[in-house]
Amino acid sequence: MQTEKMEIVIRGFDASDAGAVTALWNESLGPNAPHNDPAVSIRLKIETDPDLFFVATINGVLAGTVMAGYDGHRGWIYTLAVAPALRNRGIGARLVKHAEAALAKLGCLKINLQVRTTNSDVIAFYQKLGYSVDDVISLGKRLY
Repeated sequence: MQTEKMEIVIRGFDASDAGAVTALWNESLGPNAPHNDPAVSIRLKIETDPDLFFVATINGVLAGTVMAGYDGHRGWIYTLAVAPALRNRGIGARLVKHAEAALAKLGCLKINLQVRTTNSDVIAFYQKLGYSVDDVISLGKRLY
C-alpha cells in the first residue's frame, strides 16, 4: 500500500469506530498491555473527554488512533496506534501533530507521554517529533 495515493483523514472518534479501534489496539499493543482493556478505555474516554480521541482513516478504513487528555495543567498523549501494515508512512506523526494542535487550542503548554524504557523504536519516533526524555520517574497505582 502506498499512502501517497490514498486519502488519509483524521477525525474525531465515533461510536461506530469502536470495533475497529478495539481490533487495532489488540493487534498493535498485544500482550504488552494486558491491563488496558480496549472496551473500558474507549468507554471511559467517551464519558470523560471525547473531543480528544482521534482516528485516522485511509479510504474510509481505520489506519490509526490517538487519545489525548488535558487537565488544565498538562496535556497527555495516550494510546497512539497505527496498523502494523501501515507503519513508517507518516500516519502516526500526523496523528500526534493533530493531537498537539487540539491540545494547543485548549491552551495546553506542555504535553507528557509515557513509553516503556525497553521500547527504543517508539522513543526514537517521539524524539523525531521533538519530544525529549524528561528526568523524572513515573509512578503509578492500579485502583482496580
